[in-house]
Amino acid sequence: MSEVDFRPFAHLSAPNAELYRRIMGSFVRAKLRFIVHLRPEDVHEVIGGDLPSIVDALSRLVDWGNLRADPDTSRVTTVEDFHRARFLYQLTHAGEAAEQAVASYDEALGRRGALQAVALTDIATQLRALLELVHQDDPDPAKVHLSLRSLVDRFTDLADNAQAFMSSLQRTIDLHDADLDAFRAYKDRLIDYLERFIKDLVATGGEIAALVGDIEQIGVARLLDVAAEREAADAAPGVGEDGDDPRQVEFERGRLRWLDRWRGFRGWFISEPQHPSQAKLLRARARTAIPQLLQVVATLNERRAGRSDRSADFRSLARWFAQAPREEDMHRLWRAAFGLSPSRHLVAENDEADNPVPANTPWAQAPPLEISPRLRKTGSYERRGKPNRIVDRSAQRQYLAEFAAKEAAETAAARRALVTEHPTRLTDLGELDPAAFRLFLHLLGDALAARAPGQHTVITTTTDGTMTIRLTSLDDGRKAEIHTPQGVFRGPDHLVEIIDLTVEEHVEQSA
Repeated sequence: MSEVDFRPFAHLSAPNAELYRRIMGSFVRAKLRFIVHLRPEDVHEVIGGDLPSIVDALSRLVDWGNLRADPDTSRVTTVEDFHRARFLYQLTHAGEAAEQAVASYDEALGRRGALQAVALTDIATQLRALLELVHQDDPDPAKVHLSLRSLVDRFTDLADNAQAFMSSLQRTIDLHDADLDAFRAYKDRLIDYLERFIKDLVATGGEIAALVGDIEQIGVARLLDVAAEREAADAAPGVGEDGDDPRQVEFERGRLRWLDRWRGFRGWFISEPQHPSQAKLLRARARTAIPQLLQVVATLNERRAGRSDRSADFRSLARWFAQAPREEDMHRLWRAAFGLSPSRHLVAENDEADNPVPANTPWAQAPPLEISPRLRKTGSYERRGKPNRIVDRSAQRQYLAEFAAKEAAETAAARRALVTEHPTRLTDLGELDPAAFRLFLHLLGDALAARAPGQHTVITTTTDGTMTIRLTSLDDGRKAEIHTPQGVFRGPDHLVEIIDLTVEEHVEQSA
């Protein structure tokens, strides 16, 4: 396969692309009027501008293969005129093809499309004609071929227009600057248009699906073979077919083409497992577009009501920054606008945990923060590659077990020191070690918190259910003193009875 030459498209990205497009457009319009050749003066008369620039542009287009230059000898009257470069220019096949491609591209981008409910009716009509033909034992090949061609052409037009319409609809939904009143009027017409098409698609689409099913049940392959055979009747012999019948070769190709077209047509109206039909998807997309259009109207209403969008907020913020009198005010405005506090690292070293730095300490006065080079380079303390070996934590587990046992022993000793066999004054508790005193404060706090106003006696149990305290207030006005290594605890004297429930449970289980 020869290499494709794309030089005829080079003028689209050249510095003077607009001039080249106008020149090529003048040649295309001239050909529509059956004018083959144009002189530089003719082009200048059509597009205007500077004639020397047009001559240079024509030469460049000739170099790219868009135009062909032929010597212009019709107006030669002297030897000097003969030696002067004069050319007639005309479109080449490559240049004409490039212009057609560009025109198709522009048309596809600017095409709005339409949801053609009339096309659905035409497709149903063609399918009814095919259903009549498929019932015949010997259908007319011309009628079969024309019916299938009409069906394909109408369906292709429907699919292309639907695709273009949904694309233009999405561009409408995504608009940012629009007049509210104009869009409201357009929105009402568009929603009515969508609703009418959805109704027609539901009604006519169901009929089309039923007709397709009936035709396939009787035998659509026979009709497709008839159409392919009619197309292959006038096939010309080709090179390299090794004596094969060209009509048979073309028949096989045409048969495969018609099968593919029918499968695509069927998939447009009939759903398969895990594959909804294109008509169903189009109907869903049209339904989704209606609330999206209403959302666009709501957004436009918010803009007209004065609600600022993000871009307006940032413009106001920029104006405030410009009007800030001092740099300190700019920093304060920054923190207020974005809610950004001073940075804090998630990982703290041991010395930082022991000696924390206050949050209001300026960075210039704070001690330097040492960061691991690996963390700074990779963002992780762990190195990439082979994972580390499993660390033996036996010593740590043993330490934790011993620490837990020590705490349990201290708690049990504190309970034994606080347990009273009968109601006892607080003064008679004597001296308490730090562990017992902490436990006593918890018990006393629970009892005082549970006592209601005017209540003399209160009974409460700790949250873990291990101890009960009965506290009774006295009216003799005496003060209680409890001695601890840290000092003396003083307060109104009470009668207190502390019971260790774990000991009672143990005794009951032993009994």
